[in-house]
Amino acid sequence: MLRLLNLELQKLLLNKTSKILIFVSFVLPFFVILLSSLKINVFGFFTLELGELGVFNFPVIWHLTTFFSSQFKFFFAIVVVSMIGNEYSNKTIKQNLIDGLSKKEFILSKFYTIVFFSLISTILIGLISLCIGLYYSSYNEASIIFRGVEFLMAYFIKLIGFFSLCLFFGMLVKRSAFALAFLFILYIIEWILFGLIAWQSDLTLAEKIQNFFPLKSMYKLIDQPFQRIAMTKFPDTAELAYDYGVHGFEILIVLCWTTLFIFLSFRLLRKRDL
Repeated sequence: MLRLLNLELQKLLLNKTSKILIFVSFVLPFFVILLSSLKINVFGFFTLELGELGVFNFPVIWHLTTFFSSQFKFFFAIVVVSMIGNEYSNKTIKQNLIDGLSKKEFILSKFYTIVFFSLISTILIGLISLCIGLYYSSYNEASIIFRGVEFLMAYFIKLIGFFSLCLFFGMLVKRSAFALAFLFILYIIEWILFGLIAWQSDLTLAEKIQNFFPLKSMYKLIDQPFQRIAMTKFPDTAELAYDYGVHGFEILIVLCWTTLFIFLSFRLLRKRDL
């Protein structure tokens, strides 16, 4: 595993564009820190400081930071599809196979890289969340501080699932730009199917089925935290209640899609004439 990971990292770090994108994808989550220190002047009457409103209290902080950080995953998605596009455009995929790398090892090297960067990103977000929470939170009990860390696991699984989808599209079309375009096409297709199901049956059933779609299932791992924050401010408002938790069956759905994407990537490579 380390040999394959090291091989892939050498390729990425020798590519200037990949290095810049990797750097940007790791730097952007730090904007959460800027968000925590943001002060908004409301028409000169008073200053609104987000950090003082309690939105960065434990355990909500884990939910908030992982949700916002997951919005930046598109930058590393470019790196993932570029890994494949560069292999075909530079003919390195054929050379790697000639040099003794099996097709299975080739796909695994890409997958290990995805897992590696997803893990680094998760650790980074975990440390940022912990630091912001310790600074702003009014709770310092360990049981409260570490309640909600399951959002970090959901964030990790979400990244792996999404990047595995990007890997599959990269293998399918061999070009970075087309692979990224397929993400938007898939997004549109999912909503078209949702509309058709809702039209033929009812909205509730359509939403349940939509939660099994690839992109939607990844999004559902970490639901938006805004209602949860509002619930902490207005606990008696029943209309705000919703299920924001991380559930095992949602993780299982994304893991199944991840397995399928990696398997299909291997099948494409095995069947394709290089």
